[in-house]
Amino acid sequence: MKKLILGLAITGSFLATAQEKTKSASPVTFGVKAGFNASTLSKADQYDNDQKLKPGFNAGIFAHIPVAEKFSIQPELLFSQLGSKTEEREVYYINSDRYSRDLDYKKTLNYLTLPVMVQYNILPQLYVEAGPEFGFLLGGKNKGDITVARNSGNTTTTETTTFSEDIVKDLHNKFNFGIGIGAGYYFTQNFGVTARFTAGITDIYKHNSGDAIRNNAFQVGVAYKLN
Repeated sequence: MKKLILGLAITGSFLATAQEKTKSASPVTFGVKAGFNASTLSKADQYDNDQKLKPGFNAGIFAHIPVAEKFSIQPELLFSQLGSKTEEREVYYINSDRYSRDLDYKKTLNYLTLPVMVQYNILPQLYVEAGPEFGFLLGGKNKGDITVARNSGNTTTTETTTFSEDIVKDLHNKFNFGIGIGAGYYFTQNFGVTARFTAGITDIYKHNSGDAIRNNAFQVGVAYKLN
């Protein structure tokens, strides 16, 4: 939490300075944005199964601050759903009985994020961007289905168990840090489309004895500048 507060303070100071520089240039504009997340967790031993992209969404507000002819700073405040989706398939035998175990599992992590993007306009309507993203964990959920089928002779029995539970926040790091790169295109002065990939740097778990597990997300969406 202290790291997040420090990051916000540094960002606020930087943005205040940038805003002073733009008083005689283009005005600061504000806007809203929303989009789709396709997220995974970086693979370690426990995530080496058939991991799929987990769908989620992001939504929030932003400020667009020109600092030079082609450069601008865009801080954002977003609600963002990250996590992963895993599908496991396993077959095993007990005596002469054949068992198959199917697990469909989703881990959803909800964050309040503050990306601070440095944008460069290749064309007036087209830009590329890169910058840090600070995140604070709000909560999350583990949800899935476990299906076990038992084949004994000519008889097959199937049992499905569904589970849904909140994550244990004390086991997770509340602060998340990542680096984002992306691009955007404005069809009009106000309306545009965006795309961004954010790679996590920090481990999502507090006490992880193995390889670090990090958030990774590809985001696409729309943005609207308010005049």
